[in-house]
Amino acid sequence: MTSLQAIKARFGIIGTSPLLDAALQTAARVAPTDLTVLITGESGVGKEVFSKIIHALSTRKHNEFIAVNCGAIPEGTINSELFGHEKGAFTGAINERKGYFETVNGGTIFLDEVAEMPPDTQAYLLRVLEYGEFIRVGSSKVLKTDVRIIAATNVDLEERVRQGKFREDLYYRLNTVPIRVPALRDRREDIYLLFQKFAGDFAEKYRMQPIRLTEQAQQVLENYRWPGNVRELRNVTEQLSILSENRLITLETLQQHMPHLLARSLPVPTEHYQAKGSEMQDREILYRVLLDMKNDLNDLKALVLEIIHRNNLQIPETSAFRRFSPGIDYVPPSASPASNLVGPSPSIVIEPSHPTHSLHPVEEEDEPLAMDEIEKEAIRRALKKHHGRRKEAAEELKISERTLYRKIKQYNLS
Repeated sequence: MTSLQAIKARFGIIGTSPLLDAALQTAARVAPTDLTVLITGESGVGKEVFSKIIHALSTRKHNEFIAVNCGAIPEGTINSELFGHEKGAFTGAINERKGYFETVNGGTIFLDEVAEMPPDTQAYLLRVLEYGEFIRVGSSKVLKTDVRIIAATNVDLEERVRQGKFREDLYYRLNTVPIRVPALRDRREDIYLLFQKFAGDFAEKYRMQPIRLTEQAQQVLENYRWPGNVRELRNVTEQLSILSENRLITLETLQQHMPHLLARSLPVPTEHYQAKGSEMQDREILYRVLLDMKNDLNDLKALVLEIIHRNNLQIPETSAFRRFSPGIDYVPPSASPASNLVGPSPSIVIEPSHPTHSLHPVEEEDEPLAMDEIEKEAIRRALKKHHGRRKEAAEELKISERTLYRKIKQYNLS
């Protein structure tokens, strides 16, 4: 079997992510067979590249390969495109036409966006997969074909099956060998490598010096979610190569030309913030913990106020209570115990153990909590919430998986 390094070099694949390597290994193993393959992954991850790898490493490599975007073909003509039609089969069919399953006989057909295929076309495709047979539109003659099918989708086909929008039998027939192409945010270690590759390509294309990133700019790119995946990263690199006069891309350059890259739910670096990338991520954890603590305090405050109002209680006049519960009427601590209750006798009464004495506020010394402990507790809670799934925990904490791994090791968290 061809080595991963040889495959990457041959097809221009950049990356060292274990998820990417696993997908490539599966593609290389299944390529010499005639098994049907279903490639899944978000838009822009490179599913068509995987289909070409499978075809190029198969015994059909000297025969034709064709990619068909099922979502781009109108519903009324897709059957004709795939299976052909007879003369006069429909308005405008002035001649007979061979479909892809006839012209690519012996080769490979890549059906992209297969989830968009109409129901009747799904039935025809199932017959091709099961018996190698098809019928042209407007004909009754059964034709044979020997075509390998590689399908791809960026949606959840199982959910489509549950919704009744995709045939269950076709799904299992297509899903003989599944290959999941990872999203770019799941292989953040490859982002800078891809950026360098694209920067070099565009420098050669436009005859200019390649752009470079400062450490802070690199951190921003690695922490961005990249909903458009590799395709979006390529577009961003091209725009920066053209729009930036300075070949060194700084945080200010990104803010000027690509502000959406810095749009995050927590504070982001500004021109006045010169901390290192790891320190930026550490601060974001602390910001998130402090926000959670503030929400917990607000909930506690609301609970105490509800108890006070429900039981018609009066609270001793102290600055601590004033800060905690503004807007509540108080009586001086020197007032008699009988005056501490107004209205009818409440169902729950809070009384001092010695009613003849006035209440004295208790002074408590706040024990400072180390920032490292706050950070450690935030990570521990996130890991517990997601049952140890580090990827989901990192997304909740708004940090990269690499930083989360480092923090887990630093705090000896299992």
